Amino acid sequence: MPTIEVHPDELRDLTNHPERKDHEFRDDLFALGLEFEGETEDGAFELEFAPDRLDRLSVEGVARSLRYQYGTDRGVYVPDTNDAEWTIRVDGDVPDQRPYVTGAVVRGLDLDESALESLIQLQEKLHATMGRQRAKGAIGVHDLTMLKGATADTEEADSTEEEAADPHIETPAAGGEKSVRYTGIGPREDRFVPLDSDIEMRPIEVLNGHPTADEYSDLVDEYDLMPAIYDDIGMFSFPPIINGKRTEVTTDSRDLFIEMTGTDQWTIDHMLSIVCYALDARGGRVEEVAVEYAGGTSSTEPSVADAPEDADDAAGTNSGEPSVAGAPEDAAGECAGQRLVRPDFSTKTKTVAHDAVESTLGVDLDGEEVVDLVERSGLDAETRETVDRGATGDGDDANEDGATGGLRYEVEIPPYRVDVRHPVDVVDDIGRAFGFNELEPRYPDVSTVGGRHQRSRLEGGVRDALVGLGFEDLLNFHLIGEDENFDRPGVERPERSSGDGANGDSGEPGAAVFGGGDPAVIGEPYSDDYEIVRTWALPSVLLVLENNTHRAYPQDLAEVGFSAYRDDDEPTKVAERRTVAAALARSEASYEDARSRLQALCRVFDVDLETPPTEHPTFIDGRTAEVVIDGESAGVIGEVHPRVLVEHDLELPVAAFEFELDALR
Repeated sequence: MPTIEVHPDELRDLTNHPERKDHEFRDDLFALGLEFEGETEDGAFELEFAPDRLDRLSVEGVARSLRYQYGTDRGVYVPDTNDAEWTIRVDGDVPDQRPYVTGAVVRGLDLDESALESLIQLQEKLHATMGRQRAKGAIGVHDLTMLKGATADTEEADSTEEEAADPHIETPAAGGEKSVRYTGIGPREDRFVPLDSDIEMRPIEVLNGHPTADEYSDLVDEYDLMPAIYDDIGMFSFPPIINGKRTEVTTDSRDLFIEMTGTDQWTIDHMLSIVCYALDARGGRVEEVAVEYAGGTSSTEPSVADAPEDADDAAGTNSGEPSVAGAPEDAAGECAGQRLVRPDFSTKTKTVAHDAVESTLGVDLDGEEVVDLVERSGLDAETRETVDRGATGDGDDANEDGATGGLRYEVEIPPYRVDVRHPVDVVDDIGRAFGFNELEPRYPDVSTVGGRHQRSRLEGGVRDALVGLGFEDLLNFHLIGEDENFDRPGVERPERSSGDGANGDSGEPGAAVFGGGDPAVIGEPYSDDYEIVRTWALPSVLLVLENNTHRAYPQDLAEVGFSAYRDDDEPTKVAERRTVAAALARSEASYEDARSRLQALCRVFDVDLETPPTEHPTFIDGRTAEVVIDGESAGVIGEVHPRVLVEHDLELPVAAFEFELDALR
């Protein structure tokens, strides 16, 4: 899980609790669901953040949650905004693959090194999570004083049609507003000085020669036109790759211009809300920015206050403004012709039944207590008493969780809470405000008492045996990126199918090797690191080795974990299994070392082991064998291929094996 760095001195300052000790902060943060992972050399906490609470990717967001926990703040806070002085004009030349943009101005900041580092960290973490490594949304932050926007009062106000169509000439905005232009240009069409450079470069030169582009150039490689943002001086941003040096933000910057481009309006609008709330906590004054999309005939669109059912396929707008005319052609995307005003700080509501709160948490609460807990969670609530009309078939009073009648709450959700999608999310907040440690455990009111499942007992026995053989037990996430599961271990990605295909030695339909099955894909993963359910556990073990090259060797690691692959023969269309994966990383690790430990493990469970030669792309040819237990093919064992070791930055040999847990029954 990714981590963020938060210094306790910053927390003392932003929460206005200078008396708070470090260990007290650690306890408070744990109650919020933020686990302490260690400290940096300068004493900053390394916190493992929950993927659902993206508003806590900065020290400002963490401090906000603590203020609610301490009772210093209550209810929904929406920053005041000044009227828009700046406009982002979206041309019809903008690449179809990246048609959406949003923005805001924040004035009056006093950025010290800590505040600037926090802003950069928030930008990077939002890119990695909600922005999908900048593919879905990218953030550009600029020094506003270095921008020159065209206004209707300038001498250039009467522009010709040729000037209006030229992306290098910023035509004036109406009404005296200053404007910048989001457009598309050819890869060799214009020059600008990017960050970390002192020379002018064309977009194609940035992609081929700038170190930042090494990681992100694939996002625009297939574009015919490159995304670019211009002011009255020239190009100052090349999203999603890099900003221009002219507008670089430093500790001397007081006013900031924030622009975000992406493939989905809802995503970048909510990323913008999170950034604006963080800067508001630093004393900044948020100012609106108008976004004018060229062309189109429609003047209104649905609101984006609520996330669309498929955020990748729906942009959504919140406009109500007349369509924008005068551009050479319509802008791409669903916002063509719209004039938006951003940031969008509109709130949304969720209806929560009182019975659902009590039954989920297992405590008795009155209405006033629930409202108090809701407000301490940074939300607002109004109570409503409704009549149960279920018998008459009148569903108007039904709650979002299906309940009808009784006491319920209309809960207001602030714009930075992108995680609240269902009433149970509100109940979770109420439980945290109440204190999960305050809940008293009790036996359920049933006639039987549960016990450990046979599979669970088997897993426990295997773990004990592996620890006895010198392995360190691991517990990894079941979700993984496709690159980590297939490409980096050298396993060919299967063609996306329904699961049909010939059975290979792995026993997985359509797979030629162990771990090569057709994966169960997450529809909308929050990060590229969690795209699929892993088809085997060894890639997770290799990742742990990769992340611990600074630790002492030998490192003998093992995991008994969950994996799955698609299979049409299963009622759920997904075959689930538990596997045993182990790796020995040491200077003289060999096939024989792994084979001897696997043999010892099989003896513990009184099963017969055979290891006939086989081939597997993760392992070295001639040093690889199939794991056959009691006559049934169960897995693979061998010495990890040097190519895979290099891919994971491992400098020592690694011998490993993985097989299905059920083979030991």
